[in-house]
Amino acid sequence: MKEWYKEWKKLAVEMRKKILMMCSEANSGHPGGALSCVEILIVLLEKVMKYESPEDPNRDRFIFSKGHAVPALYAYLLEKGYFEPEEIHTFRKYGTRLQGHPIKEKCPFTDFNPGSLGQGVSAATGMALGYKMKNDPRNVYVLIGDGESDEGIVWEAASAAAHYHLDQLTYIVDLNAVQLDGTTAEIMNLGDLKKRYEAIGFLADEINGHDFEELVKAFEHHEEGKPHVILAHTIKGKGVSYMEGNCEWHGKAPNAEQLAIALKELEESSHE
Repeated sequence: MKEWYKEWKKLAVEMRKKILMMCSEANSGHPGGALSCVEILIVLLEKVMKYESPEDPNRDRFIFSKGHAVPALYAYLLEKGYFEPEEIHTFRKYGTRLQGHPIKEKCPFTDFNPGSLGQGVSAATGMALGYKMKNDPRNVYVLIGDGESDEGIVWEAASAAAHYHLDQLTYIVDLNAVQLDGTTAEIMNLGDLKKRYEAIGFLADEINGHDFEELVKAFEHHEEGKPHVILAHTIKGKGVSYMEGNCEWHGKAPNAEQLAIALKELEESSHE
């Protein structure tokens, strides 16, 4: 087993614990979609993005368009020491750095303040276009929800990305198949997203979003003149048996008893 795999697997477990602890203490937040994108964030921030530090003006850019799932980013930043350990207790409290959606003036690796779903996709596409016009080589990455993909602005942005040949731009779609109150197929079936993005003009990869090797390979894929989309199949509530695939946990925090069960399951998974 590759050494980085062991380290990343351990990191994923600790991030999931922190996601749940934050939401439980705040009695608020969106644990399901945060748990589903953990491996995506690990690969993106540990291997893919080029940066000296979050403050590096020339670093690659990242937009967390599905911003309500930001406990996943906060968990990474806590694990890596970008936030002080005690800040885990400040999630969703007024004036703190750990708000319900990331704020670029407060949160490292935040290049846009996401709010209404889809806006981050448009901002990332515009950012990439600006860099292309200036011959700036940095890359732009944007994490998108599959429920978020119901928004028309996502497809307007995608059309612009293909039209302007934004090959420095990568969309990562967290395909956990569940949104606010049901499955994505039931609420708004978007069809074959790989064919859809390819028809627009994207280079498209469809992978297991919890598999580190598949993620690394997908991020390395590139075709000149084409924006890239990684369609990452994941599990809503990944790692917690009673949350997995259950829309009830889209925006509901676990109570103390439920938290204890979840933490025990995650700890046991770390020894597998």
